[in-house]
Amino acid sequence: MSQDKHDEDVRDPQEELEGLPEQEAPQEEEPQHPGWVTVAKVFNSSDPFFEKILFLLAYEYSGNIYAIKGEDYVSLVDPGNDYTGFMDLFSQGYCQPEDIKKIVLTHGHRDQCSGAFELLRGYPHIVENGGFELILHKDSPEELKNVVKKFDCKVTELEGGETIDLCGIPLEVLYTPGHTIDGLTFYHAPTKTAFTGDTVLPNGMAEADDKAGGRLDHYLFSLKALMKRDIQHILPGHGVPVVDHGKQLIELTYESLMMQILKVENQIPWISGAEGMARQGLLEEAVYCCNKALAGKPENIRALQVKAMCLTDLGRSEEAIGTLDEILARQPQDPYALTAKGNALLGAARYEESLEYFDQAIKIAPFIQEAKVYKGMALYLLGRYDEAMDIDIFRQEFSSHLKTELEKLTQSKDSEAGS
Repeated sequence: MSQDKHDEDVRDPQEELEGLPEQEAPQEEEPQHPGWVTVAKVFNSSDPFFEKILFLLAYEYSGNIYAIKGEDYVSLVDPGNDYTGFMDLFSQGYCQPEDIKKIVLTHGHRDQCSGAFELLRGYPHIVENGGFELILHKDSPEELKNVVKKFDCKVTELEGGETIDLCGIPLEVLYTPGHTIDGLTFYHAPTKTAFTGDTVLPNGMAEADDKAGGRLDHYLFSLKALMKRDIQHILPGHGVPVVDHGKQLIELTYESLMMQILKVENQIPWISGAEGMARQGLLEEAVYCCNKALAGKPENIRALQVKAMCLTDLGRSEEAIGTLDEILARQPQDPYALTAKGNALLGAARYEESLEYFDQAIKIAPFIQEAKVYKGMALYLLGRYDEAMDIDIFRQEFSSHLKTELEKLTQSKDSEAGS
């Protein structure tokens, strides 16, 4: 990912030392921090949305802070945990403490939220002027909500799917757990910009914090949700904001997470990765891996086979049919592909069409019992019950299944009678 535009305005202070003779490099002075800058300056953009947002790059062990300047008040996205940042914000005349009326949190980690406490404790004018509204996920830490309530501040709990207004700017709320249980992303569709907290970072993915309810499977869910949005720009919880390459960064984070799940380094082996994901029930991830394999080698039969299987199991039958057609175009007599296409047609409720493929598969390979069971299912669903029951393996499967369901029903009634 290119950092050229970022580096023009927000440079890593250490870069200022590179290239100097060793004896000339300052030994004791701290590198100068860029301080508060507009996102417009970081992005080298004149867009009014970015002009409204001030950005404070996090120091070590702190989180980025974003201040949105409106006509009547100021909103913060993650107040961080650097109290000196607020001292600078107020002393430089950007706003006054009592101007802050809304604070939204991407999640409840201390490096993202502790600044809210600092504002309440250090600036009494905030409380004297009615406090602020704290906006966060309903599963964020209760102690965080309780503290701000003691200062008579309003607490608004979100679940995801809402739209919130910050200084006249509408932001879509996306529930993005994984790093923590209470993760939120705030998306501004007109500029294709997302405040992602720690869900997507420019310098590598955050860990799933199990103490805060973080889980890898939830993390995958969140990244898939973000990939469905047209996100070009990322305003992260740590590191320099990302311009233009948001989609690529989200996909990179998604792949990094899959590497962690598969316990591989450097690069996912796409085919074995797809099979590994499928074994774990992560079917959408398996399809993603297959697509990556097919991008490099479209004729890869194994990738097509795994993809078709996963699509069928996901209920995406029409997509599975298209994939199986690609296999059958190359291997028209493949009985397993014929059976799989018949099964996909079953899933699409195209029962009559499916019979043709089951018959072909059975003719080529009579030993494939699965094709016979599926044929019986198609006949039964077509109302051709006698023909279905004439298939021995289907009759056995049907009887066994019916017996199991009757036993469950009997147990349920006995349980109700006993209670």
